[in-house]
Amino acid sequence: MNFLISSSNPALNDLEEEAIFIMREVAGSFEKPALLFSGGKDSCILLRLAEKAFGQGRFPFPLLMIDTGHNFPEVIQFRDQRAKELKANLIIRSVEESMKRGTVRLSHPLESRNPHQSVTLLEAIEEFGFDALIGGARRDEEKARAKERIFSHRDSFGQWQPKDQRPELWNIFNTRIHPGENFRVFPISNWTEYDVWRYIEQENIPLPSLYYAHQRQVIPRKGLLVPVTEVTQPKQDEEILTKTVRFRTVGDMTCTCPIESNAKTARDIVRETATVTISERGATRMDDQTSEASMEKRKLEGYF
Repeated sequence: MNFLISSSNPALNDLEEEAIFIMREVAGSFEKPALLFSGGKDSCILLRLAEKAFGQGRFPFPLLMIDTGHNFPEVIQFRDQRAKELKANLIIRSVEESMKRGTVRLSHPLESRNPHQSVTLLEAIEEFGFDALIGGARRDEEKARAKERIFSHRDSFGQWQPKDQRPELWNIFNTRIHPGENFRVFPISNWTEYDVWRYIEQENIPLPSLYYAHQRQVIPRKGLLVPVTEVTQPKQDEEILTKTVRFRTVGDMTCTCPIESNAKTARDIVRETATVTISERGATRMDDQTSEASMEKRKLEGYF
């Protein structure tokens, strides 16, 4: 199958062209790039863009997934299936491996492992010598990510320094790095959640079933709906309800919550997304509600 740049929507066409250009810049500028693939909607869009940039089955870089061990089973199954379909080289490194090495230590067994992915990611970068990681982060998601450049420089410790980011005028990118440094590259930085879902609809991009309306047991907690899983159980006096929900983002089960929704198709979600006023992370991620600086702190430590 040959993919052509879409022409049905001029605004999406511009975003797609920019993202494909960035993908090719990465391939041409770095020796060992990798694409961060979680199985989530943004990374699924990156796969489609990579297919358009380089041709189906011709990825010039491997896929890398940092597994917390608390990912939704539907997402893990989808991840493996999609990588197999694309004949892509999927590299998986887990937080549990870091725990065995003693580089990650939890304060209690059911603590969210999401923030600890930074350690495992930096270990993977060192193990494989990656000098650029392509990710699906977008500026509309959260305040810290709004500060991010498309080509985000990381120092030899893997850390992000907001004041040291390089200017990006007229899509001219400074990709020079010293040994041990790397870049995180975000081709869909300028996309919104609305753009993402319009593109998913337009391109008929496959996603994990969690993104669409389904019935699930949930626990109302602090204004969110916590999914009932083996690692998120009801507390004393909390009520378990069965609701029709969908996930706006799919991450670690310990910190990712669904929303009530009857949207069963991408078109339904496009209509729904056009009316939302809270970002997907703000509306569904418990770990990002601790403070406005929580994401920025993690990024300074090497997070995606």
